[in-house]
Amino acid sequence: MACSGAVRRQPLALPLLALLGASLLVAGCSPADSEPVPDASQTEVKTAAAPTPKPKPKRRPFTISFAGDVHFEGILRNRLDANPRTALGPIASVLRRSDLTALNLETAITTAGTRAPGKQFTFRAPPTAFTALKAAGVDVVTMANNHGMDYMESGLRDTLAAIKSSKFPVIGIGANETEAYRPYRRTVNGNRVSIIGATQVLDAEFIQSWTASGDKGGLASAKNEPRLLRAVRQARRNSDTVIVFLHWGTELVKCPTPVQRSLAAKLVAAGADVIVGSHAHILLGGGYYGRAYVHYGLGNFAFYNWGPDTGTTGVLTLTINGRNVLKDQWTPARINGGVPIPVTGSGRQQALGAYRALRGCTGLSAAPEES
Repeated sequence: MACSGAVRRQPLALPLLALLGASLLVAGCSPADSEPVPDASQTEVKTAAAPTPKPKPKRRPFTISFAGDVHFEGILRNRLDANPRTALGPIASVLRRSDLTALNLETAITTAGTRAPGKQFTFRAPPTAFTALKAAGVDVVTMANNHGMDYMESGLRDTLAAIKSSKFPVIGIGANETEAYRPYRRTVNGNRVSIIGATQVLDAEFIQSWTASGDKGGLASAKNEPRLLRAVRQARRNSDTVIVFLHWGTELVKCPTPVQRSLAAKLVAAGADVIVGSHAHILLGGGYYGRAYVHYGLGNFAFYNWGPDTGTTGVLTLTINGRNVLKDQWTPARINGGVPIPVTGSGRQQALGAYRALRGCTGLSAAPEES
């Protein structure tokens, strides 16, 4: 009954009457004219507290180092066979300092295979090459270059088997087109980093047979610009930092070619934050293209050395936070006995000055464009 309703006057036993009066008083009604209202706790709908979302990890700057061309022929094969873990020599201490390190592995990974017909130089190395690179602090290599399939399809099969067996990260090559253009992905200090490898340099007679397409294995070709640009745009969607490592340029030419400049502009427009490359066997300049960072040629690294220019090398280290390249640093080195030896003493400043002068013909800036 409601508080406004009258209590029917019927005889009640004393204990029961007392109990009824107490109930009415608790409900806020007098026992003479009201009936109890259900307690609020009996009708309240309780909702569980929503889980507190985990805060997104805050990004912090990370460092990434890049180096140029590496193979394991001649004296370098002797070093590899003697001890893979020390094959790259003292430069390893520089490579290990960074959060990430990438370079160009310019050789097929096979001990057999059929040599590419008509090529003057063909390079191959055993799978211990991956052991040497990992021991030196290298995290990922690109094999998209004009020597990655020097031992043709059988060499490609051996290379892919060695990659799978070693579990060493390799970009720019694959059993099909998707694999070849697939980026290496890693989260560093909260930054989702993607690195794509591709080659703009292929001998004319091998362009079709060496290029990955559809289900056909091979290399990621930068000659197929729409496909490379699509890979960059795809990476941009779910990455904080997008990097493209290219094989490009013209051998022994110190300034970037119009083809290089054109591709760099297209890659930046597609969403690349960093573009680095090698192939010319000598150093070219690097700097800022707007807010992106471009380096046109890292030169030889662990390679033959037949003169002062081809023996000049070093390690490029960038400090990056998201899409912002905060700092670029060059560690100069000289190739001696096939391996890079860091330059020290008075020669270091001279080497740094010569390196900075290479920017003069690139059209790049020493600092990023202000936003």
